[in-house]
Amino acid sequence: MEESTLNIDKPKSFCGIFGIFGTENAAYATYYGLHALQHRGQEASGIVTAQNLPDGKTVFNIHKDLGLVSEVFHNPAILRDNLPGYAAIGHNRYSTTGASESMKNIQPFVVNYRMGHLGVAHNGNLTNAHILRERLVNEGSIFQTTSDTEVILHLIAKSRLTDQISQIKEALQKIEGAYCLVILTDDKLIAARDPYGFRPLALGKLNGSFVVASETCAFDINSAEYIRDVKPGEIIVIDREVLETKEVKSYSIFDEPSSTKHCIFEYIYFSRPDSKIFGHSVDKIRRKLGKVLAKKHPVRDKDGEKVIVISVPDSSNTAALGYTNQLEKDGIRARFEIGLIRSHYIGRTFIQPGQTKREVGVKIKFNIVKGVLENRTIVLIDDSIVRGTTSKLLVNLLKEANPKAIHIRISSPPIMHPCYYGMDFPSREELIANRFNGDIEKVREYLEVDSLEYLTTDEMLEAMVEQDPKDFCTACFSGNYPTVINKSFTKEVYEEKVTTENDANLTI
Repeated sequence: MEESTLNIDKPKSFCGIFGIFGTENAAYATYYGLHALQHRGQEASGIVTAQNLPDGKTVFNIHKDLGLVSEVFHNPAILRDNLPGYAAIGHNRYSTTGASESMKNIQPFVVNYRMGHLGVAHNGNLTNAHILRERLVNEGSIFQTTSDTEVILHLIAKSRLTDQISQIKEALQKIEGAYCLVILTDDKLIAARDPYGFRPLALGKLNGSFVVASETCAFDINSAEYIRDVKPGEIIVIDREVLETKEVKSYSIFDEPSSTKHCIFEYIYFSRPDSKIFGHSVDKIRRKLGKVLAKKHPVRDKDGEKVIVISVPDSSNTAALGYTNQLEKDGIRARFEIGLIRSHYIGRTFIQPGQTKREVGVKIKFNIVKGVLENRTIVLIDDSIVRGTTSKLLVNLLKEANPKAIHIRISSPPIMHPCYYGMDFPSREELIANRFNGDIEKVREYLEVDSLEYLTTDEMLEAMVEQDPKDFCTACFSGNYPTVINKSFTKEVYEEKVTTENDANLTI
């Protein structure tokens, strides 16, 4: 059985990026940071380091491969002997554009152009990559990958400006969509975030060095101190001068700021609960989502017994705690229980002997605690429903415990629309809420549960404590996209086009 058949039916995560400047053995901190960011991408991992040689020259060292961080860097000698250097960038990959099995698409990407070495790692999705790529190819550029990230490298390399910061700024002014970048040059670490701030990107300090990462959990594992977020539309530069002054250099991509549009799914599902993103605790927001869900959509046991609240581990655990606490606060007897046990030791592939039933795939991942669930009213808390296939199989699994009733509560609205900013949903037709035209009762009938309730968009935004609701992108729920989108140009069309184009090009 391939990994995809075992994955929980959830939107796939973005990528994870990490960068550090000004420390011995920078690869080690990057390795640990990527470990903490493993949830953001499990297909491939890579690290690039900048090393000063005795003759004053700088060389880049690189190691990357398909697999988890622990698989790619399985031998300690890789970090010790192959990746020396005072600065590094790292990347965990989940592909949003570019074939996932291609070794060429593994980041960080490294080139050597007229201004020296350039390495880049990217988290996000460029919505105009196909237009820029076609223009660059017509101007003579030869692409080595099918990833939209390579477009950024070509734009920087083709710039006629005379310093790298200006070249990078000019390149970023041409791209659209969602991106967080870490860029390594011969003497600088550069980080940048798109003007809408779709993705989280944090700046920190580790002893005398500076670090940037997708989430602050990558700081915690290194005992680094969180300083602040990289601002939407900001380019920060860290070099030797910054190490002395302790003042990071900051530039704006555009003169006029854009409206902030954070991806709300980072709070709902993607980010680790122990991270701080967009300046706020993920754990706190998820608990609030659960509390709002309980206030607006409570469940009572018909006989006055305690309602048993369980989560779909692990991303729904915190929301389930918030839901339980709010029920109790509102006078509804409730208890949070571990009703579903998830196996974390499957690995990325699993061989299923013979063509047995599809339910085996879910039972490989989950099992029920029957004593907790038998003859009880169950509230299953989940953060989202995408296709609905896993939810239906989980309901069937729960029914094996002979509960009194099964209710599902979702801490987000129905997903009705595709995402063009890096969140990899299935096609519009595969989204169960879209398939049933937003009719929640029909989704409930499909799942065969006693009740099903989602948060509305307004209820969800109510949980964004101390934040302006206007600062969030909710396009996957509402269809209101912050940027102009060529909706006919899907990920699949992009990959088919650039793969055909690459086959026709010379390989160098």
